[in-house]
Order: sequence, then C-alpha cells, then structure tokens
Amino acid sequence: MSTRCFSADVEGVTAHLVEVEVRIEDAAPRFVIVGLPDAAVRESRDRVRMAIDASGFDFPREVMVLVNLAPASRRKVGPVYDLPIALGVLSAAGFLAADRLSSHVAIGELALDGRVRPVRGALAVASRLANGDHRPLLVPVGNAREAALCRGTRVVPVRSLAEAVGHLSGQSPLPAESFDPSSLLAAADPEQEDLADVHGQHLARRAIEIAAAGGHHLLLVGPPGAGKTMLARRIAGILPPLTPEEALEATLVHSVAGELPARGIVATRPFRAPHHSISMAGLIGGGPAGRPGEASLAHQGVLFLDELPEFDRRTVDALRQPLEEGRVRISRVRYALHLPSRFELVAAMNPCRCGMFGVPDGECRCTPIQVAAYRSRVSGPLLDRIDIRVEVGRVRYRDLHGAREESSADVRRRVLAAREAQAARYPCTTWSTNAAIPGKRLAEHCPLDSAGREALRTAMDRFGLTARGHDRVLRVARTIADLSGRETVTGDSVAEALLYRGQPGGSPG
Repeated sequence: MSTRCFSADVEGVTAHLVEVEVRIEDAAPRFVIVGLPDAAVRESRDRVRMAIDASGFDFPREVMVLVNLAPASRRKVGPVYDLPIALGVLSAAGFLAADRLSSHVAIGELALDGRVRPVRGALAVASRLANGDHRPLLVPVGNAREAALCRGTRVVPVRSLAEAVGHLSGQSPLPAESFDPSSLLAAADPEQEDLADVHGQHLARRAIEIAAAGGHHLLLVGPPGAGKTMLARRIAGILPPLTPEEALEATLVHSVAGELPARGIVATRPFRAPHHSISMAGLIGGGPAGRPGEASLAHQGVLFLDELPEFDRRTVDALRQPLEEGRVRISRVRYALHLPSRFELVAAMNPCRCGMFGVPDGECRCTPIQVAAYRSRVSGPLLDRIDIRVEVGRVRYRDLHGAREESSADVRRRVLAAREAQAARYPCTTWSTNAAIPGKRLAEHCPLDSAGREALRTAMDRFGLTARGHDRVLRVARTIADLSGRETVTGDSVAEALLYRGQPGGSPG
C-alpha cells in the first residue's frame, strides 16, 4: 500500500514543496529513505520508528517501508521531514486516511517520545503556501507564532505525533493559530542603551543622527577608549520602529537561520556585531547548507564591524554588493541563493595599530609606513561606499562631568520626522530612504541652491571628490536638509555633508 503527503525544504529564504511518498511492500523487513537525503534525514528512520511506538501505534516491522522524497534532484537537509514521514508511514499502515493526509503540508522534528520539536524556516514554508498553495500547514507549537505571521496560510500547531494523527483523522480537530504582530511591535522598546550616557562627542553624535535619519553607512575613527563602540551600540535605539512588513522580512531571515527570539518575531531593529575573525560564509552567508550570514541577519537593522582593519580584507570586501543592492547573491555548485541584506553599516577603527596616531599628548609608536599599511587594510572601494566618516576624539574631563546630554528619545523624534518627510517624498517607490535614492533621480529629489552647487563643484575640481562621492554627498546633504525641515538642499547642508565625506586624516574622496 502507498500514500503520500507534503513537506518542504528551505534554500536560503525560499521554501520548495517536497512530496513524501511512502510505500509498504511485503518484502524483507527494512526501512529505506531515498531522494537525496543527508545524514540528518537518514537518521530520521530511528526517530520515526521510536516516536510511532511511543505514540501508541505499531510500526510495521515485517515489511519493507520505502520513503521517497521528491524531487530526487534536490538535496534534502535536516530533521524537518520527521513528522511527514511518520504520518505517511501511519497512513500506509492504515491508521490514517490517505486523502486527509495529502491535503496538508507538515514539517517538524520528532522526539523519541513522540513530541514534535520546532525546526528552522517555518515562516518561509508558510510564505510559500500563501503564494499559490493554500493547503493547511501542520507545524510544531514552537513554530506556530512565526508561521502565523504570514496571512493567507492556515497554520495548525501540534505538540505530538498523536495529536497530529487525531487532527488529521477528524477525531480531535485542532484550532488554527492566529497572531497579530502589531501589538507586539507597538510594545517593543527599541532603546536598549541611551545616547544620554555618551558625554561630549558632539560631532559623532550628530553623525549617527544623520546616519539614522537617512539610512547612511558610517565609519567612526578614533583612539581606544574614545567611545566608538558605545556610540555605535546606541544607533539602533534612534532608528524608526519596524513596520509589520519589515518585521516579517527580518523574522524570515532569523527563522531560516534558527535564531528567532522566544517571542517568535523580530520586533526591534537587529543589531549584529560579529567578531573580526569571522569567515566569509559567516559574514555573507552560504556554507554547506546555504545559511544566511551576519549581513542578512542584520537585514532591516545595523551591522557593526568593530576594529574594521582586523577583518580579513577579502571577507569585508564581499560586503560591496549588499551595500549597493541590499541583497546577497551566492552561487555554489549545489545551490544559488538570493538573501535579503539591507542594513546600515556602522564600522569603527583606530587611526593606527597602536591607536595613538594624531592623538594630542599621545605617543604613537607606529612608523608612517606602518600607519599607511594599517589604513590600507580597508580597501578604497569599500571606503567609497561609506557615506559618513567622522573622527572620534578623547573625551575631556569637563564633558565627562558636564550637563546630561540629549537622550535617545529626543534624537529619535527628529529622526522620525526626517523619515516621515522621506516617506512623503518617495511614495510607491522601491526605496524609502535618502541613502537609496537612485543616481538618475538625485536631481529631482535633491534640488540645490546656488551655494550648494558651488560647494560641490569646488569639492570635485579642487579636492578630488569622485563621481560616486558626489552622489553620496548629495544624499547626505538631502538628509541634513530633512533634519532641518528644508525642501531645498542649501550650501550649508552640502558643506556639512562634505565634512563627513572627508576621510579622517585626508581629503574628501
């Protein structure tokens, strides 16, 4: 007797339906799984056998049980197929009607006592079903909330194999999961660390406000102990709250990576700070299973690279594409992935290896050649894609013990007002921030006065500002004008943007 049900595998952030065919033959007793399974799928034979027995059913032992995972050309990875395989075996053995089983999609890992454990990528599977295939989805209880984020898919959470059989047989129907993320997003507190804790550093504080308001990338350069990391960790608290659509995108990536928070949804802007020893696959994504990297886990949030020159240069240079396009494209022998990767890059570095170059009253032990070699570890093309570069000096005593600085809440109000101006200016477009304005639309959205045009002309003719630098200065100036409530980009806005464009210790470029 044969039967079939459906499951899904996830490649990148995209789910593909997998047909699970189960046939019982009167032959030498064995349990075989075919269809290009990996080790975790092959091991499901033992988990399925023990879970069926523990759930009060009899596993068919005096026959051959053959499981085929189709299409056979796609590699099957992970324990996600445990539940559908077990249900297929029970259906083929006569415990479950075949038509009821084939009308559902099931995912889940089985424990030896029959419990259903959560798996990665439930939201991706629910999204796949919402786009053209509206069969109900059986998911572990631990995945119910994330899967229910996708409207248009009927999500049925199950705690055990016996519970799934009771639901499919009609004896104990289970209610569908419903979840509205709006209340959770509204209650989320984005302020984990407050800007009021940062004393002095007025130029750097202004720079991170502009970066947050326009979605610009930022580089902080200064000696150890100046507060670069402290500043960077507070930028997430002044960014706008996630919209439901943005939260869904961020949750999808974290679901596939297996890094969802306990509440089942990414409710605040991600802040990712990988160590400088990270591999290219860890930063960009990929690896044997095609998992998202830190650049995708920071989607809709902040990617912070501390001690930027200490990262492997080839690894960091791989960020050039996501910085431009907002996505990562990975091509390997076994797969080709497109992963969302729209984030704000915030990087920090010392002025030299010892950190004392250019510091008043500091004693730098580096030679000019060593300083140049240290800075050259950050490639010019990557540096050219960073909109704002600012020096962070040491804090003075009077600043450290002076009046309390502005809080994150105060700065965030100005950032939100600037973002609202951008939303009104760019309705129904593929971009939503000034940092993402296409080059051919800059003249339309960034009208310059005469002083602004003259400032840009001087920067290009006399100081070597590149064409890409011109466009990035104009985008930053647009954000500065938005923070001031001006529609026209004035000479003052351009002058301030040029100040941030200048490479610390060098000229604009």
